[in-house]
Amino acid sequence: MRIEANLFCGGAQRALTVSYDDGREFDRRLVSIFDEYSIRGTFHLNSGKLGTPGYIAADEVPQLYAKHEISAHGETHPFYTDLPDAGILADITADKRALEGVGGRIVRGMSYPFGDVDDRVVRILRTAGMEYSRTVASTGHFGLPADFMYWHPTCHHRGAAGKTASELLDAFFAPQRYNRPMLFYMWGHSFEFDGANNWDLIEEFCKKAAGRDGVWYATNIEIVDYINAVRALRYSADMKIIFNPSALDVWVSADGAPLKIGAGETVRL
Repeated sequence: MRIEANLFCGGAQRALTVSYDDGREFDRRLVSIFDEYSIRGTFHLNSGKLGTPGYIAADEVPQLYAKHEISAHGETHPFYTDLPDAGILADITADKRALEGVGGRIVRGMSYPFGDVDDRVVRILRTAGMEYSRTVASTGHFGLPADFMYWHPTCHHRGAAGKTASELLDAFFAPQRYNRPMLFYMWGHSFEFDGANNWDLIEEFCKKAAGRDGVWYATNIEIVDYINAVRALRYSADMKIIFNPSALDVWVSADGAPLKIGAGETVRL
């Protein structure tokens, strides 16, 4: 029997998530569009700017982002590679503490302010409890990262790799040549839609992306947790016994058919 770890939650072979930065006042309109089409994702907030002109208020956070993940983006949106170790740790810890206080949820991930990152920054952020972080290096592809602390998105909402986001979405939904898991990961800033007066761009994207069979619509941290659970599966030497040590149900492909392995379950084939 051929076992392949190529399925997302529910046995889907595709997943879609979005990621938007800064917590500007235009998030209100963007969230309403995402919620209308059941598109889910993550909003990376600068806690030090909440309640200042042009940004959402702290008391808005729980209700506004109720269907999405609240994630870090640095308390003051600094260039992390310019800071000493103690400065990086102080900024991200302050951001995590403040966002957990206003949102009532554990903050476990982030996006890099300005996309600014190196190995030293990653080491310190891991110490502070960050489990993933998004870069700004759009790939135009739909693969999964080997290390979620260097999580490169598929595209900005303007597109990537010479294609628009809509064109990339067409490629994402096209029949697959290989049976591999595919993730569409789009990022941006809500103020960009207002500045360019092109809110129709995200509206049309959501219409095209929403409600597809075989697609899991998830937040960033849900993707991370699920993939980590799949990667944690334990197999016997003959691949006929599979143990799931995690607290999540996961799916694998067994001779091309979806196979659910429940949380804490051992499956014998």
